[in-house]
Amino acid sequence: MSAPAMPLALTRTRRLLPRLAALAFLAGIGYLVIAPLVGLQRLAFEDGARGYEAAFDRPEVAQTLRTTVGLALGSLAIALVLGTLLAWAATRLPPRLRLLRALPILPIVVPAVAAVTGWAFLFSPRPGYLNALLRNLPWWNHLQEGPVDVYSLPWIVVITGFGLTAFVYLFVSSGFAGINSELIEAAQVSGSSAVGVFFRVTLPLLRPSLVYGGFVALLLGLGQFTGPLLLGRTGGINVLTTDMYVAVSQSPIDYGRAAAIGSPLLLFGIAVVVLQKVILGDHSRFVTHGGKAFRATSRPSRLAVAGILTYSVLALGLPLGALALVSLSPFWSGSVDPGGFTLANFRQVFAESGITDAIVNSLTISVISVAIALPVGFVAASLLLKGRKFPIIRAAVDFIVAMPLGIPAVVFGAGFLLTYSREPFILYGTREVIVLVYVTLMLPFTTRMQLAGMVALGDAYQEASRTSGAGPVRTTTEIMLPLLRPTIAGAAALMFVLLTHEFTASLLVRAPTTQVMGTILFDYWGNGSYPLVAAIALVMTLVTGAGVFVAMAVAGSDIFDKL
Repeated sequence: MSAPAMPLALTRTRRLLPRLAALAFLAGIGYLVIAPLVGLQRLAFEDGARGYEAAFDRPEVAQTLRTTVGLALGSLAIALVLGTLLAWAATRLPPRLRLLRALPILPIVVPAVAAVTGWAFLFSPRPGYLNALLRNLPWWNHLQEGPVDVYSLPWIVVITGFGLTAFVYLFVSSGFAGINSELIEAAQVSGSSAVGVFFRVTLPLLRPSLVYGGFVALLLGLGQFTGPLLLGRTGGINVLTTDMYVAVSQSPIDYGRAAAIGSPLLLFGIAVVVLQKVILGDHSRFVTHGGKAFRATSRPSRLAVAGILTYSVLALGLPLGALALVSLSPFWSGSVDPGGFTLANFRQVFAESGITDAIVNSLTISVISVAIALPVGFVAASLLLKGRKFPIIRAAVDFIVAMPLGIPAVVFGAGFLLTYSREPFILYGTREVIVLVYVTLMLPFTTRMQLAGMVALGDAYQEASRTSGAGPVRTTTEIMLPLLRPTIAGAAALMFVLLTHEFTASLLVRAPTTQVMGTILFDYWGNGSYPLVAAIALVMTLVTGAGVFVAMAVAGSDIFDKL
């Protein structure tokens, strides 16, 4: 009786192992993503929901909510209009100028903290470079400061909208690429004008891209932190994210209030995801079949070239130019003196141990985080693609890895500060806590990019390997991983880019002895060391720019489309 029982027990154990492994993986990423959020909410509901009472029983909370929603909707409107127009313009470029299609994407490369400081150097009321030039015009020459106030809500909305335009452009450009050109030609043959074709055919077919891109931009707008912190606080403008930062940066830290403040962002993110699925419904309704991909049937337009160049100059050239001017100057004023340009600020950046340590920390922590996120994303992508035997686990993994994309980083930062400042894991002030934050934030990116690579490969190679007698481990190591090498390399490079200019969550979990580039820049900004701020911002931009170059070299120029 015992001899047959042993093989049977062994067979059952082997059958259970994949499910147990999947459950263990789910528990690991579940703790990583959900535990900080649950811990925050638990404190918010303690003592009769004292956190919610402290957060919302204030006269100024209504204004904060209105400002948050106004910033999100205003920047969304700008991003949708500009992103769609730029994507349309990219289809009208002359063949020899097709490289200009990459220009609207480049603002993503510039760290948000660097772009915002660049705008401040341009439009601060008194010393801003462009303000000083505008005051030379006849209708503003009587002003002592202005006419633009970068610390006002309308200008924070404009700056945020410029930044979000690149994301909308990516989604809409991808939507254009999926439109069957035969439908456009049929509409034109039927007598529709170019404008009529655009509104009756093109825009309806772009609806999934516009809805998805719009929702992503809306979530990013609601979770904006860098602009409101660096610019809004100066003008007394508060949003939910900056209120959360104040709650966890004061002494003693009020985690319950911070959790309550972040609750609307958390709930709205979930609601947006549900609404997105309801509006889009069956994606197959928007799939067009045919042999011809989209191409512009009109002649190339000089206006399209001018539009893309104008946006690039405004969104990229102006803030980077301001950073360059300030970084080469001994101090920041409204005038430019080329004779006084110096490299002393850059020499100081690489001479001061605090700054160099922050640069080294950024690079080291980013590399370690990428090395951890890649295998985690590979397992998650494999479960999503092949985990049909575990539908509940698969659905849970899908939900968990998507959460960091919909929930603002400031919420995760506060949650991690709470979770890893107490037992059983006391990691505050260490590199390890920043690594955990970075890995969590990168879960959607590492999973989505590797999943796209696996889908593109199909099942033929794995089936051939299994038919030849190779097991799952050998098939993965000798077949799948070598074939996915470009995808994995591209994902690694892109995550490195995103992490080296991460600022929001880093600011909440860092300690004075553990800094990264974004947080050390913020400290010098607060101290008024503006030339050093500009130099650090340019160093951050160069690092991320190099990362993008490597990413495009190993994964192709369409790497951002894979997100």
